[in-house]
Amino acid sequence: MQTGGDKMRKAEETLRRHWGYPGFRPVQRAVVEAVLSGADTLGLMPTGGGKSIAFQVPGLLSGGLTVVVTPLISLMKDQVDNLRSRGIKAVFLHSGMTSKEIRMAWERLTNDGCSFLYVAPERLKSDRFLDELRHLDVRLIVVDEAHCISQWGYDFRPSYLGIRRLRKVAPQAPVMALTATATPEVVADICRELGFPESHRVVRDSFARDNISYLVRPTDLKINETLHILRRTSGSAIVYVRSRKRTREVAETLVAEGISATHYHAGLSYEYKEERQNAWKEGRIRVMVATNAFGMGIDKPDVRVVIHYDMPPSPEEYYQEAGRAGRDGLRSFAVLLRGGRDKALLRRHVTEAFPERSYIKDVYEKLCVFLGVEIGSGYQLLKEFDFQKFCTVFELREQDCEAALRILGRAGYIDYIEEKETLSRVMIRARRDELYGYSLSPDAEKVLTSVLRGYPGVFSDYVFIFESRIALDTGLTEERVCQALVELGRMHAVYYVPRTRMPYIYFPTAREEKEWMLIPREVYETRREAMKRRTEAMISYAYDDSRCRVGRLLAYFGETGAADCGKCDICRARSARPPSVRGLDRRVREWLSSKGGIASVRQLEADFGKLTPEAFRELQELVDRGEAVADELGYYRLTASGNP
Repeated sequence: MQTGGDKMRKAEETLRRHWGYPGFRPVQRAVVEAVLSGADTLGLMPTGGGKSIAFQVPGLLSGGLTVVVTPLISLMKDQVDNLRSRGIKAVFLHSGMTSKEIRMAWERLTNDGCSFLYVAPERLKSDRFLDELRHLDVRLIVVDEAHCISQWGYDFRPSYLGIRRLRKVAPQAPVMALTATATPEVVADICRELGFPESHRVVRDSFARDNISYLVRPTDLKINETLHILRRTSGSAIVYVRSRKRTREVAETLVAEGISATHYHAGLSYEYKEERQNAWKEGRIRVMVATNAFGMGIDKPDVRVVIHYDMPPSPEEYYQEAGRAGRDGLRSFAVLLRGGRDKALLRRHVTEAFPERSYIKDVYEKLCVFLGVEIGSGYQLLKEFDFQKFCTVFELREQDCEAALRILGRAGYIDYIEEKETLSRVMIRARRDELYGYSLSPDAEKVLTSVLRGYPGVFSDYVFIFESRIALDTGLTEERVCQALVELGRMHAVYYVPRTRMPYIYFPTAREEKEWMLIPREVYETRREAMKRRTEAMISYAYDDSRCRVGRLLAYFGETGAADCGKCDICRARSARPPSVRGLDRRVREWLSSKGGIASVRQLEADFGKLTPEAFRELQELVDRGEAVADELGYYRLTASGNP
């Protein structure tokens, strides 16, 4: 029987053989040890902390199949390609695959002895998928982005609740849950939702990133400040904005000012996203201006600057996005631009995210009419959903309608999958010898020749094509390529299915009558209050200049008593104070202790004279950090943690 030491020696050998690293980082080691002991484990590891290795090594050692649940299709592809390059067999399954690709994936799983299966959480709703999984030797279940299972979290996804069903398929397999962003409340909820026993392990790494300087810059001329920052720094950069339109506007301005930049958002075609992402990763483009759709699972360690042009709605999102800077451990900057209107915009977003219950029910009824779902029918129905057309037909404001659909999803009435991208597909319809009998235009001949040469297997099944690549091959524009494919389709030479970006709606239950619908308190009021708290915490981080930025972030994530970072804008401003003011925090603490641990503001004025405003600010910081408390009579008392 292997001891814990034997297992860890094998783990380190596996790490060296397949990944080339001499050893684990301390938190990686603790996570690996916990899961190798058979314990359900939650790992809290910051962005860039090496989460993938923490589950890939024990998964490889398990001798069976590791199922990895992740919402990120780009991450699936990157990690499967990475594993295969190391000689490790792995496959993925997601909604964008053809039936042939899914069949091939299952054949690899059953016949080739794959070690890893990456799946999107939506697939866990399929009874057929779970039945087929029962025939495989599942030894480990990994839940990536585990905060998505918590209704207290900022990115709750109802489809994650299907992981409970996955546990029943392989009850003997330990579960490893991983996340980079979780408050103490969310940590407890993750463990509860995943059914962790009392013997589970929680392994935490500090959320501090010592190589990143966190800065907040007040400005209402954000494009000017962005240009100023980029001109004073070097290396790759990301500029985060909150709207697709602004990605293009900011990128165009940067280019006009001589800075290499491009833009990225979820609405771009697959080809454009891949092309721009690769150009940025390879250093051919310096700055990526993007929505939060960009960055998850992207392995680029040398990002030197992350600028938040628009303020994110929560510390979780800010920390995760800012943490994409400096993953190589070298000095980097995370800069948040705050404007005069940002505070009001964030608070308005909370109101807009929770429309009236009557409106939500009305949207549900209209949705069912739009999709042709009658009362009592629709159980497990999946329908493509033209969101813009729906809003136009029923004269609904898109932002309000989208918020209602999200709440209906949390309440269990629907699953709204916002972005389902289907690539263009082609299959040759005619026999090979018949193709020479068609009277084709020159464009159609070029395109047909390119398809036959570049896409083997096109006679037997649909293959995904990229019009942009055919355009490069033929010298035609993309528009002419599409017109040629339509021509070939009209002549019955090919089947051509153009690319679509259609969302879809899944009905987990039959349609309810509107008057019997229930929007639970935990879905509406409780989540609204949680969102308010996250919003106020973000506002406090950005607008309260009395405390170290890093200390405030760490306290939000449950780390108390951390020393000031010395590198954020607040700490830098303090270090630039005159000698008479430096070290005032220590002097105020010692002064309060000399008064028996309790004193009033009047005593502060008497003892500090001209330095009273600065001393009072330091006194307030003691309260913020929990090192002192203020009572209703205006007296300040040291707590146990505040004694020097």
